[in-house]
Amino acid sequence: MDKVLAAPRPELSQFAPRLIRLQIPVNKIGALIGPGGKNIRRIIEEYGVEVDVEDDGSVFIGGLDATGVERAKAEVEAFTQTPEVGKIYKGHVVSIKEFGAFVEIMPGIEGLLHISQIDVARVNRVEDVMREGDEVEVKLLEIDADGKMRLSRKAVLSPGSEGPTGAGRPRDGGRGGAGRRPERPHHR
Repeated sequence: MDKVLAAPRPELSQFAPRLIRLQIPVNKIGALIGPGGKNIRRIIEEYGVEVDVEDDGSVFIGGLDATGVERAKAEVEAFTQTPEVGKIYKGHVVSIKEFGAFVEIMPGIEGLLHISQIDVARVNRVEDVMREGDEVEVKLLEIDADGKMRLSRKAVLSPGSEGPTGAGRPRDGGRGGAGRRPERPHHR
């Protein structure tokens, strides 16, 4: 046998079938499956894999394509994550309203990107900057008591522009420095 193969191969052949097992929290099973099985069916169709979910949170993903199995694994893991305030997410615009846009930052998890948080400059119409389906980077500013999320693209475009209130206004109350003495240059 050593003549044919002296040592095990460091990696499986790209043509070998793959089967991986993940463990997800039991309370996330419903989010993974989705309404009427919508989410899990999409993963199966999009990546060409088989997905089995057990009652204890075990998820088995099998397929012939190693890349498809890895992508399906990444998507299943995304369903189990919880959004973190202060973190930057790459999401996509789900819907546009007069007052802002709803952005999906994780599978099945959306937040409001208010029109005042879309850009550093004033935005008159959301459609002037983005459309449904666009991919955008946003920062999660807040999750309120009802679980609603407030997002900001402005904070990503100019880091430090968001204070704890998320107002992004100058400290002088928006007067643009009016009523303040100009600083004198220091000479040595």
